[in-house]
Amino acid sequence: MPDFSYTARDASGQKISGVVVAINEGEAMASLSARELFPLQLSTDQPRTKKRMPRVRAQTVATMYGQLAALLRSGVPLLRSIRVLRDQTSHVGLSPILDDVHDQLEDGRSLADSMGKYERAFGELAISVIRAGEEGGFLEQALDRVALFTEQQDDLKSRVMGAMAYPIFLAVVGTIVVNVLIIFFVPQFEDLFGQLQEQGELPMVTVWLMWRSEKMRAWWMFGLIGSDVLLVVARARLATEEGRLVCDRLRLQAPIVGNIYLNLAVARFCRVLGTLIHGGVPIVRSLEISSDSTGNRVLAMAIQEAAANIQAGDSLTRPLAESGHFPKHVVEMIAVAEESNTLDTVLTNIADTLERQTWRHLDLLVRMLEPVMLLILASVVLLVVIALLLPVMKMSMAI
Repeated sequence: MPDFSYTARDASGQKISGVVVAINEGEAMASLSARELFPLQLSTDQPRTKKRMPRVRAQTVATMYGQLAALLRSGVPLLRSIRVLRDQTSHVGLSPILDDVHDQLEDGRSLADSMGKYERAFGELAISVIRAGEEGGFLEQALDRVALFTEQQDDLKSRVMGAMAYPIFLAVVGTIVVNVLIIFFVPQFEDLFGQLQEQGELPMVTVWLMWRSEKMRAWWMFGLIGSDVLLVVARARLATEEGRLVCDRLRLQAPIVGNIYLNLAVARFCRVLGTLIHGGVPIVRSLEISSDSTGNRVLAMAIQEAAANIQAGDSLTRPLAESGHFPKHVVEMIAVAEESNTLDTVLTNIADTLERQTWRHLDLLVRMLEPVMLLILASVVLLVVIALLLPVMKMSMAI
């Protein structure tokens, strides 16, 4: 059996590091929980085998979750249910995945651990909720909830991509048109404007445009190489834990879209946490699982700190408020829910409210983006035209 290195907090909140021997990660987590330790980090020296399979469409996965929940609710055993889904699916990517999941279940692994090898296909949030459903004894409800989550996220993604298609098209075409004008069209006027430039009578906007055209023609290759280098450096940076943490922090601080991203992340956290608590999962374990649902390491760290504080006898709201990332009204509602012992219901209501508000703001933002892109494109083209027409008009008046 492999050795798992861990860092955990005990009941008093103190950090403890050590090694635990277990068959898999799930058994290692269970062993730590039995010792009343809250794991913060768990790793093994053995390489993790994560299969690289073709990406499966979210709608296909959502349908599979719903069918699996229906089979289990009808009394069909889990192994047989997976086998039925494997045999009936026509998706070339999902069929071998379900085949491997079936084999792992036969070896005694849990459903969540078996699906964890294919996080790219199933999603981290879905695996976390399914793990909670297995531990809490409400796997069918967890699968139904995951199917609904997946459908909602796919619907939101489709709406955003559909609304963004035309603004993106405008941005790409506008950038190409402006660059072609500046690089190839503007230089044709250099000889014509030469005399005015020598006399110092060339308008400043035209001088700037000619200078810009010259620099773009002289340095376009260096600019292309520089952008490629920056892209490679950025990718390498994002491959590190520190780089991903910085990126997640910048996402929260981004103007306009940062607030939308934060609300969606908090809504996912509240919905998953409420579902887990309603299913009877202990609050500390629920926080541990739901921290992954935010999709943001900064928020996950704040939630994990809250879990550690609860183990030490503190409340949930204080660390969430001190992090500065959770909206004040959300923290206040959670505080009242803790006092009234209605945390699961209030968390679900918070998630519904945040999602409705965020979708309205997102729809408004996308609708405003199209005219803004048109205005920017028209302004840039107008600037180029004015810069070229002003000297021509000046020469015509002189003649």
